[in-house]
Amino acid sequence: MRRSTAFNLPNLLTYGRLAAVPVVVGLLFWPEDHWSRWMALGVFAVAAITDYLDGYLARVYAQHSALGRMLDPIADKLLVAACLLMLVADRTIHGWALWAAIVILCREILVSGLREFLAELKVSVPVSRVAKWKTTLQLLSVGFLIAGPAGETVLPGNIMIGTVLLWASAILTIYTGWDYFKNGIHHLTDEG
Repeated sequence: MRRSTAFNLPNLLTYGRLAAVPVVVGLLFWPEDHWSRWMALGVFAVAAITDYLDGYLARVYAQHSALGRMLDPIADKLLVAACLLMLVADRTIHGWALWAAIVILCREILVSGLREFLAELKVSVPVSRVAKWKTTLQLLSVGFLIAGPAGETVLPGNIMIGTVLLWASAILTIYTGWDYFKNGIHHLTDEG
């Protein structure tokens, strides 16, 4: 009898990342308080680390699963998108930096739609090395911005660092989005 892969360690880490989303959002929703910012950053950091660990453990222990392949990018996108929305709502992200957040959110939705369409055609779109760097930069920028005003007490310029990293990740987001679109365009235009 074959064991279910639904509860292997990589998938459990992904479930944890999904569960972290409402926790981080709740802590960011808390009235402006340095304690809640640090707690949100701690939960976010653990969740971000699991993004690396789940893939690593799946490779090392040969525990790949269809469920994991589906949930992993969803967990990443939900974590980043929810945090960006909360950071816009509390005005940590404001002014021109809003455009970087909008670019990131739009790209994630467009690429998810493209991947879903291509999956119906049985076309695999592998994650590129640049896309992994994009995710790393997004997670770093969001981490700095979650620390926000609390982080300024420890590292003056913390919000500026987060904003610069947000713009850098937005640029990589455009590049990787275009790369996915370019690789999938002939499938989109093929009527036969």
